[in-house]
Amino acid sequence: MNVERLMKMAGAVRTGGKGSMRRKKKAVHKTTTTDDKRLQSTLKRIGVNTIPAIEEVNIFKDDVVIQFINPKVQASIAANTWVVSGSPQTKKLEDILPGIINQLGPDNLDNLRKLAEQFQKQAPTTAAGATTTQEEDDDLVPELVPGETFEAAAEEGQAAN
Repeated sequence: MNVERLMKMAGAVRTGGKGSMRRKKKAVHKTTTTDDKRLQSTLKRIGVNTIPAIEEVNIFKDDVVIQFINPKVQASIAANTWVVSGSPQTKKLEDILPGIINQLGPDNLDNLRKLAEQFQKQAPTTAAGATTTQEEDDDLVPELVPGETFEAAAEEGQAAN
């Protein structure tokens, strides 16, 4: 390295002019906790209220459901804002459908009909696929030879030893 470059780098860490000492502390950068504090202050300004005793939140997106178990739910009806915080799990709709059918209201009846139609369309294709795999499995089973048994083959193996 050349002297000019070193002098330029040394000059960058000084707190004052040429005769002053170097800084003692490194600059502290913002952490994610400051972002969380800013978010909480913004939510407080909107006027969200915590809604207690919510055990589960399901957010439906196409064929995927984002599920929160025991989340912290905050809402502001005036601002049309809902905040769901917690650890999410992404699941397929088919996996959690039996557990949430009783939670669905009349407005979701059309979606439920569409799902039932999709299942009916998928059912014949899976049944046909099952028969072909069963036929393939039958091909893998060896043919039985008449007159031979497992006991006889075991006795022959012991006699050879």
